[in-house]
Amino acid sequence: MISSLKAPSMQERVRIQRVETLSDDWYLLKKTTFDFLRNDGSWQQQSRETYDRGNGATILLYDLERRTVVLTRQFRFPAFVNGHPGLLIESPAGLLDRASPEDRIKAEVEEETGYRVENVRKIMEAFMSPGSVTEKLYFFLAGYDNHSKSAPGGGNHAEGEDIEVLELSIEDAMKAIESGEIADGKTIMLLQYAYIHLFAHVTIAKAEFATGGLAASN
Repeated sequence: MISSLKAPSMQERVRIQRVETLSDDWYLLKKTTFDFLRNDGSWQQQSRETYDRGNGATILLYDLERRTVVLTRQFRFPAFVNGHPGLLIESPAGLLDRASPEDRIKAEVEEETGYRVENVRKIMEAFMSPGSVTEKLYFFLAGYDNHSKSAPGGGNHAEGEDIEVLELSIEDAMKAIESGEIADGKTIMLLQYAYIHLFAHVTIAKAEFATGGLAASN
């Protein structure tokens, strides 16, 4: 554990002075003015804008036997206006909308990919853009196979979703990170975690089994 050196709690270091709502259309954009207790003991007035869209969840479906993962590809307007030339490859994800992270991600992955999974495993929680966005993201893994497919997927047409379902080998997915073809942060985090903690272990186990088999035959 990283030592906090008995620092004051953030509740003691932040004094809210004023909150202004700048936009409450799609999600909530606020400007907050507050006093902040610095490390040297002095107080400094600051102001920050925060974009509140609620918390979310994301998931990577994997098949260790075939060494494959399921991802999606869709248009993302914010990425487009920031110069991304094409569709964005991502892990399935969605906002919680007052559901539990586990229940929400099960529904979301079926809606987007058509795969139905019952057993999901949370591996971490992370703030993805804490300088301005309040969202905390819950990360999940789940195994799948050909029998898991229950629907075509594609997302919610009424919400403007037009999602393509991709099945890639883990090796191709990792190469796509290196080439920049996969440029979404949450997806990179999930793929790297799965490669290190799932697929690499299977490779090592198979190598050890093969080595042991050869030794036994000698």
